[in-house]
Amino acid sequence: MTSRGPSLYGRLAGVITLVLAIGALVLGWAAWLYARVAADEAFDRLLVGAALQIAESVATEPGRVTVDPPISAFETLALATDDRIFYRVTDPAGDSLTGQDDLASARKQGRPGREPVLADGTYRGFPVRIVTLGRYVTGPGVDGWVEVTLAQTRLARLDLARDLTLKSLLLVLGMSVLALVALLLAVRVALRPLQAVQAVIAARDPKDLQPVEIEAPREVAMLVDSINHFLGRLAERVGGMERFIADAAHQIRTPLTALAAQVDLLSTENRADRRRQQMARVRERIEQLGRLTSQLLSHAMVIHRREVVRLGPVDLVPVAQAALKEAVPLSLDRDIRVAFEPAEPSLVIRGDRVSIGEVIANAVHNAIRHGAPGLLALRLSRDGEEALVEIVDDGPGIPPAHWDEVVKPFVRGASEAAGSGLGLTIVADVVLAHGGRLTFRQDPTGHFVVSLRFPLLAPAEDATRLTEDAA
Repeated sequence: MTSRGPSLYGRLAGVITLVLAIGALVLGWAAWLYARVAADEAFDRLLVGAALQIAESVATEPGRVTVDPPISAFETLALATDDRIFYRVTDPAGDSLTGQDDLASARKQGRPGREPVLADGTYRGFPVRIVTLGRYVTGPGVDGWVEVTLAQTRLARLDLARDLTLKSLLLVLGMSVLALVALLLAVRVALRPLQAVQAVIAARDPKDLQPVEIEAPREVAMLVDSINHFLGRLAERVGGMERFIADAAHQIRTPLTALAAQVDLLSTENRADRRRQQMARVRERIEQLGRLTSQLLSHAMVIHRREVVRLGPVDLVPVAQAALKEAVPLSLDRDIRVAFEPAEPSLVIRGDRVSIGEVIANAVHNAIRHGAPGLLALRLSRDGEEALVEIVDDGPGIPPAHWDEVVKPFVRGASEAAGSGLGLTIVADVVLAHGGRLTFRQDPTGHFVVSLRFPLLAPAEDATRLTEDAA
């Protein structure tokens, strides 16, 4: 019984949700990085502008440099009410003119210049953004670079970055939810043909093995084709079984009816000689019924193995020898010379060992029962790329006009009035299933020959398969 796992819709929904969630996390992280960069760029412009205003306020007097930072330079930065501002202005000698004396320059090396230098740092325990730029001044007794350093804490930057990230995340989440809903609806619509196939099959009568006729997309159509192929094989198998059961019931009914009649006659017969005749007939009917039952079971077994057994390397020589020993009874009502004549020490084919042994035994038994008054020979040889198994007897054989008919189920030859009509049918079915041929002929000595031909394995394949089989 097939265990029920998660539904296909549930699996697809889970995968889509996981992909969208991972995508939202990645986009959220990217939005946070972008927001940090955007906030830094916006506040850096304000910071650099304020530093330029302070630099513009630098003036010279005889022998010294003066600076008067304008209030407007700090007003713009003061819009970020939670941030603190620090600054320092140094003269060409490096002495502080104004501001915090311990505020470090953003310029770590190199000579001062007009281009602003930006850097992150820490001042008095606060994370800050620092800008440093220079202005060259000349005057009476004064000549050199004045350096302006301005720092601002990062609280407003972080608030702006968080605000931009939150808005971006809301947009990403909104789009992800819409995409999830759209995809789930698309999956539901895409899986609808499967539900239609399930409904069509569930509504069918158990005896209806006709192909499923339903319009479906290409992917689902492949599944429908597979189902139809299976239904075709099942219909063929069931049809064969029904025909076999019907034929078998018909064939068994006749000897059973005859046996019942013989038993009725026996129960009313008083004369000893007549009772012995009736008992002989009863035994004959029982033997006939036993043979028919055995052949029916053999035929059923061969049909079953043909469908389920995997073919492997089989050496015909030992299989044929074992089948001959099994098929020839220990005692016969006539003196028959039995010969086993293998022309090759080994003849390997690809097949089912049990079925091949069964068909050889059937062919031998058929020759003993309906022919072979004095000779039965089982010969094995190689004929080109084929292995040849020949059952030879000195009986009258089967007339050529009946060769095509005797391989059909329950069709008896002219000398098979008491047979089941299944022996050669089993032989023909198995030989055909192995890619071989069943033929009949009269040899020059007048003996009747039943020939079974099987394709031989190639030498390299032969050795490989036998090694694998032994392992």
